[in-house]
Amino acid sequence: MVKISEFKESFFMALGTVKAHKMRSFLTILGVLIGVTSIIGMVSLIEGLNNSMAQQIENLGSSAIYVSKYKPGIQMGRRSSAERNRPDITFDDAEAVEEFCPLIEAVAPQNYYTKPGGNEAKYKSYTAKNFAFFGTVPGFEVVNNVYVESGRFLTDNDIKYRAYVCVIGQDVKDVLFPGIDPIGKAIRLNGDKLTVIGVMEKRHTIMGSGENNFILVSYGAYEKLHPEEKALWLACKAKGPGVMQEAIDQITDLMRRRHGLKYSDENDFAVFTQENLMEMWDQLTQAVWMVMIIISSIGLMVGGVGVMNIMLVSVTERTKEIGIRKAVGAKRSSILWQFLIEAMVLSSFGGCLGILIGIALSQFIAAVSPLPAVVSITWVIIGFCFSVGVALVFGIYPAARASRLDPIECLHYE
Repeated sequence: MVKISEFKESFFMALGTVKAHKMRSFLTILGVLIGVTSIIGMVSLIEGLNNSMAQQIENLGSSAIYVSKYKPGIQMGRRSSAERNRPDITFDDAEAVEEFCPLIEAVAPQNYYTKPGGNEAKYKSYTAKNFAFFGTVPGFEVVNNVYVESGRFLTDNDIKYRAYVCVIGQDVKDVLFPGIDPIGKAIRLNGDKLTVIGVMEKRHTIMGSGENNFILVSYGAYEKLHPEEKALWLACKAKGPGVMQEAIDQITDLMRRRHGLKYSDENDFAVFTQENLMEMWDQLTQAVWMVMIIISSIGLMVGGVGVMNIMLVSVTERTKEIGIRKAVGAKRSSILWQFLIEAMVLSSFGGCLGILIGIALSQFIAAVSPLPAVVSITWVIIGFCFSVGVALVFGIYPAARASRLDPIECLHYE
């Protein structure tokens, strides 16, 4: 092993080389810098997105169960003929789940409508566009773990009498009622007159998603406004995390009986939980991880070749120095470690710069866009280790070549 004194000597020699050849050293470590920057920057963004998504899903509650026509993540082009012909989930299904599934605390059917060209709401001279518009029931608050901040939510009487009332999200409130109390005000929603009775509390969002950009109405009014819209999806809440599987089994059994499925038939509907939503998110981020690995690998490979090239040049430039050191008793291992340490110092500069730039870049992106960023100390350490590892892998050949040089030939080298 290299002695501490030899390490210090080689370290300061490397610093002298970097100082003497600034531009050459910078170009040498550029590939390592790019590779480490991409690792730190992209991992910070991915970690930020994962944390944000996890928090958003956790906000739904650990007892949330969803029933829909398809499982999340299935693409239309990949659906089989049997999947495309599945029956819709209807309001009758929601009532049946609430009545015949004793382990379900609340059910919230949600039926969405989008006007061609996008939904539009108006109040006096203010206009809100491209928000979510859906009908639901009083159980929405309990199921989705989100409550009104001001005013009130829907009641059973609103559903029964098909009252033209609505509850709005914070984004819609900010656009339609800047500095104005919206409670009791009448708006025009796609041309229909509705009275605002409540404003929902602000929810955590990810990548600027529209969690606060919606207008919801009583399901009775929704059926009156859009009788053609029958298909919906159900959000249900079990009576506790400990009965989740039994609650899922109850819903599954009820839906199979309602759809007339035989014992051997597959489900023609999907029942899933927040864990399935997180699994779907993980699948989406896998592609980003793959891109990061490819970019980082290319950068580190280029950086490694640069390190090897500059070290070979350094060996050639210092051939006479190597001969003198060997003539006065330096061992092959000492020469080997001298050039390896020099390569590691050079590559470490690139790694440290890459870490700093990667952190700064991710924070800048987070500041100017909806993308969140979280700096991972673990990946900072991994990024630095990658930069040192590149030096070890690509610096071993020049170092070994230097250690094998014949001292007599070195002393005659011009």
